[in-house]
Amino acid sequence: MESSRRNGDVMQDMNLAEDQIKALEENFMKVSKQPDEATLMLIAAECGLSEEDTAKWFKLRYSKWRTSEGLPAVCGSVKD
Repeated sequence: MESSRRNGDVMQDMNLAEDQIKALEENFMKVSKQPDEATLMLIAAECGLSEEDTAKWFKLRYSKWRTSEGLPAVCGSVKD
């Protein structure tokens, strides 16, 4: 993957159905922005996705959310 690609581009490349995106967004906003493994497994089952794809989506979405909040995209930065 090229480093110049934006998170939105990568998320679109995942080819998720509208109902999957809706379920992922609901979980992101209401349950956890960084779900633990057990929660991630439940969300993946709910959406019909692999745990790896679900984890990837949450990582990209969290990065996008942090950027929208004016924070660095990655946690642990000196600027946090």
